[in-house]
Amino acid sequence: MKNILKKKNIDLDIYKIFKPQLSPKRMLELGVFGGAYFGLKIKEYPKSWFIKAKVSKKFDVNLNRFKVESGLSRDHWIKKGWIFKEDPLGWFQWYCRFTLGRRINHIDEIQIKRWKNFNRHVKAIEKNCEVGDLSCRRRQRQAILQWSYNPYI
Repeated sequence: MKNILKKKNIDLDIYKIFKPQLSPKRMLELGVFGGAYFGLKIKEYPKSWFIKAKVSKKFDVNLNRFKVESGLSRDHWIKKGWIFKEDPLGWFQWYCRFTLGRRINHIDEIQIKRWKNFNRHVKAIEKNCEVGDLSCRRRQRQAILQWSYNPYI
C-alpha cells in the first residue's frame, strides 16, 4: 500500500506533522465561524460535540470567541481552489471528518499542509503580543482558533 501511495506522490509522513491543539468539539464550544459553519446540519457529527457548542442558523459575530469576524469569504475559498467536492464546506468540515476517522490521502495531504502553513499566524501573535493579552490581535486569534491552534498564547 505504501508503495502505491508513493507512486501517486502522497507523502505518508504528512500525518506525523498534523497535531491540532483543539478538537472540533472544543472549537465549537469556544465559538467559531459565528456559530453558523454547518447551519444546523449537524446530524453526521457526534451529539456530544454540540452540547455546549455555540451554533446558529445564521452567522452571529457574538458567538465567536473573540467577538470579531475572521476569515475569508466562501467565494474567495472557491476561487483559491480550497473547496473540494469531498468537503464542500471547507477545512473545518474536513477536520471534523478526519477526526472521526475518514481518510482521503490526497485531500488529507492538501489540508494538513494548509493547516501547517497557518502556523505563521501563531508566530505573528507570539512576536507581537504579550503572553496572555487576549485583546492583542483578536482577529488573528479568532483565525487560529478556527484552524485548531490554541488562541490563548
